[in-house]
Amino acid sequence: MNLKSILYRQEQEEIIETIIDILQLDDNKSITLYELDNNIEKQSNILALIPDIRKFFSFSTIIGASEPDRAKRPYLSIIKQLCKRKYDISIHDCRLNFDGKDIRSKRYVFALKT
Repeated sequence: MNLKSILYRQEQEEIIETIIDILQLDDNKSITLYELDNNIEKQSNILALIPDIRKFFSFSTIIGASEPDRAKRPYLSIIKQLCKRKYDISIHDCRLNFDGKDIRSKRYVFALKT
């Protein structure tokens, strides 16, 4: 029995790139948790990939794909677990100012692994 990482290498790459396209990273290759939490369209587009993730990945460690009802943010679990195969993801605290309110959030920066 061959591993899914060998059998479906091309499909896995395509899913990871689809996730990056859905995220619409800024010029610094980053996105904030605040933006993800407040963009239902991005969340639903990522969650729509669950059947493909289950087919092409070994998903037992991806709680967002194996048990999305148990996870607080299943879309974030999927992003972090799948994208770490191709990207180094660093997390930084940040402060955002929306309508005169300071909002504390996390910024996820994606750097392509070399």
